[in-house]
Amino acid sequence: MISCDTVIIGAGPVGLFQVFELGLLGQDAHVIDAVPHAGGQCTELYPDKPIYDIPALPVCSGRELIERLQQQIRPFAPKFHLGHTVTALQRMDNGRFHLRTSGGLAFNAGVVIIAGGLGAFAPRTLDLPEAAPLVDRTLHYKVTQPALFDDQDIVIAGGGDVALDWALALVERVRSMVLVHRSSSFRAAPASVARMQTLCDEGRMQFCEGDIVGLETSDETLAQVRVRTRSGMVRRIEASQLLVFWGLHPALGPIADWGLALERQQLVVDPSTLQTSVPGVFAVGDINTYPGKKKLILCGFHETALCAFAAHAHRHPGDKANLQYTTTSPALQRRLGVRDTAGADVVAQPPPRVEASAA
Repeated sequence: MISCDTVIIGAGPVGLFQVFELGLLGQDAHVIDAVPHAGGQCTELYPDKPIYDIPALPVCSGRELIERLQQQIRPFAPKFHLGHTVTALQRMDNGRFHLRTSGGLAFNAGVVIIAGGLGAFAPRTLDLPEAAPLVDRTLHYKVTQPALFDDQDIVIAGGGDVALDWALALVERVRSMVLVHRSSSFRAAPASVARMQTLCDEGRMQFCEGDIVGLETSDETLAQVRVRTRSGMVRRIEASQLLVFWGLHPALGPIADWGLALERQQLVVDPSTLQTSVPGVFAVGDINTYPGKKKLILCGFHETALCAFAAHAHRHPGDKANLQYTTTSPALQRRLGVRDTAGADVVAQPPPRVEASAA
């Protein structure tokens, strides 16, 4: 059992900045997310697309925003539990909360803050009746053991960064590889697309433009993938393994069963505190709703400040957290690591680069 001040559900930009606002008030945080890396929608849906409405940053990519946020919260040393879905939330008699995750973790938390964006992300799956029995055997929506594909005939479906990254990573290990995508336009990094096209030109892999319309099996294992090409013809591709990377789709998931007031699949909150219908459970970012709500990252950042003060008040009734400013408060500067305990300024060192997948 992990005992902590706060559990934050969701490691997107708003969840990460919530760590910062809590840290300024001296509260620790454990962050849980269903995907195996921080970033939420920014890294899952638009890692390389430009964002223009972050204050003081005329333009940055989704990936860059997450890197900067991870650097900013380092002084507060949050604990990340990635690849875990919170499956149960229960308010105990003492007012604290018991949480359980899909990975078997258990938490005892004073406050829970849901920053789940549009909800938990699940892979977009192949909607074919013959697909279900093959999942995690010869049909895969994620790669956990690359060696499984050594010397295999594989088909990779998808046109985004994940599909291209795995195609390039596995091409030297497999016997044959065919990349299937519905169009000749890709949503991946240009360098990855160029490398894939070079490998196709060299005959080391193939690209097939079309849609998967069926699977053929032999002895309950995959034998062929049927693809309807742009010409309307159906091509049968020999394959012993199929990897499908069509991105993720959001779903409210277990949150819907926690007894929290909902409106159109969003959590209803008090806009002055961001508290839900259950005292001690708060929600920030796209997952909440209130009159005048705007689904913008910068609005989510504002909500985290209000939520941090409300969470402190919930945990410490009668103990008012005074508003302080990072420019003038020695206490906040010590928490940020820019002033030592003797009151001397700390010489700032250039922060190392943080990858979006780092926790």
